Amino acid sequence: MSQPMRALRLGMIATAVAAVLATAACGGTTRGSAEDAPAPGRATGQADPDAPLVEGLDVAFLPKQVNNPYFTVSDNGGKSAVEEFKGSYKEVGPSEASASSQVSYINTLSQQGTDVIVTSANDPNAICGALTSARQAGAKVVTFDSDTKPECRDVFVNQATGEGIAKTQVDLISEQIGGEGKIAILSATPNATNQNAWIELMRAELAKPEHSRIELVTVAYGNDEDQKSFQETQGLLRSYPDLKGIVSPTTVGVAAAARYLSTSEYKGKVALTGLGTPNQMREFVKDGTVRSFALWKPADLGYLAAYAGAALASGRITGAEGEKFEAGRLGEYTVGADGVVVLGPPTVFDQGNIDEFRF
Repeated sequence: MSQPMRALRLGMIATAVAAVLATAACGGTTRGSAEDAPAPGRATGQADPDAPLVEGLDVAFLPKQVNNPYFTVSDNGGKSAVEEFKGSYKEVGPSEASASSQVSYINTLSQQGTDVIVTSANDPNAICGALTSARQAGAKVVTFDSDTKPECRDVFVNQATGEGIAKTQVDLISEQIGGEGKIAILSATPNATNQNAWIELMRAELAKPEHSRIELVTVAYGNDEDQKSFQETQGLLRSYPDLKGIVSPTTVGVAAAARYLSTSEYKGKVALTGLGTPNQMREFVKDGTVRSFALWKPADLGYLAAYAGAALASGRITGAEGEKFEAGRLGEYTVGADGVVVLGPPTVFDQGNIDEFRF
């Protein structure tokens, strides 16, 4: 952390300690208020797009769960960005993706005076109190991959538009089952913000006339756990022996479902698509278990999220619609409505291109 920012944060902590002694805080780690201790570049609430990026920023990535292959790749993308703008990077997080599992990590990061917290929310509401306290204490909060309520963060870095993801998923499964039949969705956790948004948009897509012969029979939840997702896939096929296809918009779920199908009687009979990484899915594409699936580049998502955090902490943006900022090798991005920044459209992977990608 740079000396000017460290001095500012120490002053903020001192102010917060006095506040804690004077009043009892209810949850979170409130250490002052945004009005009492504005962050660098935000004192007047105005962005300065020409402000230099502050060196020495402490940037922490808090994924839904650590040791998840998807977040390992995306967080490493963030690490490369932090190294480029000469900050300090670390990754912390729970081993299981549950609604409240991230709260204690946010509280600790706030107490440590972290400048930028980049997190993928397991629940849109559960971590809001802790994030609000962290922001009041001076941290900039960027959500990526899975959002909180907009008022709980500064910017959300979205993989792609929800509509684009939903349409891609429905188009892929429709193509693979010949436009008709029963399908199921294998999701992550029941409260996952991004999963639930995509599922509702997929329902809307399925309601269109061109998909009228496709029936969504159920949504199952594997909790982003490999074994549970494997078992849920098995359960779906037992409950619906005439199932034509499964859509799993989660990297853990789609890989587990593919593993089950690859050694079962349903291989080649039940279509599977979803959101996965090429490295996870390569063997299943090559052995014919999966024809095609989609994903954005997770390393780019983490990279963009880190640069968004640096732009916030340096005062280049405030999170207001229409603001622009540079994100290293990815170029310029514009903040949209509700503080959303969109990485770009998803890529479809199949036998023809999967060997071109290594992540």
